[in-house]
Amino acid sequence: AALLWGMILLGCSCGPGPPRVGAAPLLTATYVLDDSNGLGREFDGIGAVSGGGATSRLLVNYQEPYRSQILDYLFKPNFGASLHILKVEIGGDAQSTDGTEPSHMHYENDENYFRGYEWWLMKEAKKRNPKIKLIGLPWAFPGWIGKGENWPYDYPDITAYYIVSWILGAKEYHDLDIDYVGIWNERAFSSKYIKLLRYTLDKHGLEQVRIIASDRLWEPISFVMLTDSELHGVVDVIGAHYPGTKTVRSAILTEKKLWSSEDYSTFNNDVGAGCWARILNQNYVNGNMTSTIAWNLVASYYEELPFGRCGLMTAQEPWSGHYKVESPIWITAHTTQFTQPGWSYLQVDGHLEGGGSFVALTDGLGNLTIIIETMSHNHSKCIRPLLPNFSVIPQRATFYLKGSFYMVQTLQVWHSRLDFEFGNSTLFQQLHPVNVWKGRFSLDLNVDEVYTLTTLKTGRKRGCPEPPPPQPFPSNYKDDFNIRNPPFSEAPNFADQTGVFEYFINASDPGDHVFTLRQVVVQRPITWVSDADQTISVIGNFKWVNITVTCDIYIEKPRDGGVFIAGRVDNGGIYVRQTKGVFFWVFADGTYRVTSDLAGKEILMKGLSGVRDNAWHTLTLNIQGNSASGLLNGYPLWENVTVSKPRNGWAALGTRSFEFAQFDNFHVE
Repeated sequence: AALLWGMILLGCSCGPGPPRVGAAPLLTATYVLDDSNGLGREFDGIGAVSGGGATSRLLVNYQEPYRSQILDYLFKPNFGASLHILKVEIGGDAQSTDGTEPSHMHYENDENYFRGYEWWLMKEAKKRNPKIKLIGLPWAFPGWIGKGENWPYDYPDITAYYIVSWILGAKEYHDLDIDYVGIWNERAFSSKYIKLLRYTLDKHGLEQVRIIASDRLWEPISFVMLTDSELHGVVDVIGAHYPGTKTVRSAILTEKKLWSSEDYSTFNNDVGAGCWARILNQNYVNGNMTSTIAWNLVASYYEELPFGRCGLMTAQEPWSGHYKVESPIWITAHTTQFTQPGWSYLQVDGHLEGGGSFVALTDGLGNLTIIIETMSHNHSKCIRPLLPNFSVIPQRATFYLKGSFYMVQTLQVWHSRLDFEFGNSTLFQQLHPVNVWKGRFSLDLNVDEVYTLTTLKTGRKRGCPEPPPPQPFPSNYKDDFNIRNPPFSEAPNFADQTGVFEYFINASDPGDHVFTLRQVVVQRPITWVSDADQTISVIGNFKWVNITVTCDIYIEKPRDGGVFIAGRVDNGGIYVRQTKGVFFWVFADGTYRVTSDLAGKEILMKGLSGVRDNAWHTLTLNIQGNSASGLLNGYPLWENVTVSKPRNGWAALGTRSFEFAQFDNFHVE
């Protein structure tokens, strides 16, 4: 009888095959999936963030067909990641991790719904999946909203109007319906503001837009909602960041939807894939979270900026066309290709006896999807929070299907195995279907695997032709900004780190400088991190050592205005205030400086230049080895300045303060 029972188990199991002769017997356990007594929480989808900030900056510069291929891998149903949700930054003109994103209202009397690239990205996502949910969330705000204070809640009616105008503009100019809106990323919330935001949304006919709060921690928002019935009534989703798969009692007591509204943020190798696989399941199993949203969507920013390659895939070389479909894309597919928002989780404890987890979801129409992960501790560490120790061992799981699932006869099987020993991972492979015998099937599970078992037959692992090989940034690069109707507001490959640099038409110019690049933020924004006091945009190859930068410059601010060009720039993102390099400054008062820092305090050389405001001048910075020199209008202004650190870095341009200034005929060699 024991032999027969063993043959039956093996006959309806799938996985790596029978254990080797002499191997220890597998741990065995049974799990029941039953909808007879009702269902669990409603599933709200898996998504990713573009923004917070400028994480998709280089994506827009890709040529076709590569750009569309990347977008297909992210958004196209049954193709790759097949994302259910796209969350974007509502640009606030300030540094928000890897750069600044432009606001739709730089100034109080200014509205422009074509700045930046998030509008374009949302449209591309909707084009591929009309059902995708859209979320907007501000990280920062233009300075005028705070009337000089670094705080968006002193004038909550102005802040609410500003956010609602973005939602209205999305519809009016791009036919985009925003589904959810947040408050202020990872910063304080104001109950008064949230209530006023709901009122303003309703007043403008946006009753369907739901509010997520507070995109930080479970507390204090959950506790405040329990004590403030009006606030409880206007918040639809409690969103926490990096919750470590856990929630808190007060959040559960609100009876609201609970989301991990930002998570992952991990280098996108196989360990990152293991992190993502684990939290996609365990955020629900441990924390009742019905949506998990990855920061970030695609690593499309210079890799040496903070959190390089912390996207679901990598696309950071528009000049070559090279991109890489990383393993987290296929881990995502295990859930997204076989579920939809509106499905429901089954009521079951999803912890596996041998370690790991499973979730089961249904559409309520007889379809069933089970996702299993057996990620080991060291192979599934996320960037945060600290992961407590646990163990995972090979095991045999037997599932009993009851209720409306009892009659299921076969399940489609998709499998991934992350191979950390030889680097030979298998990702999202379709295996033979598993036969279900009298409502029962068994599965042999190894460590670091993901399985999807589903009644759906729609899964696909699509592929595009191999993209071009990687290439460094061109060693000789020019941009004259001569474009009358640019597809985007920013020039290709420039990555703004403080301030916003936009294409500009200089209507009063006699002809040489009609089309320029202009820095347009003239008041310090309500910041998310500590932006620099100067504005700066970086470009190029971080490994550059010997470099010549030439650019025409135009100071608009009289008396104390100033601009710079720079080389060997070593920092950006949230660390922009600490930036070092070789900076060649000229000022409206007719002086110049050479400094080794963006702050302008470490002076290497200074003197008179004769430069004045409201006139064009050409600056040239040459750095060779330990020596730097500078030219003004083609003539030497200073030379033989010794530079020791940093040894390498990007090229850059920028301004002395938040001031208007223009740049033209940029050339780096």
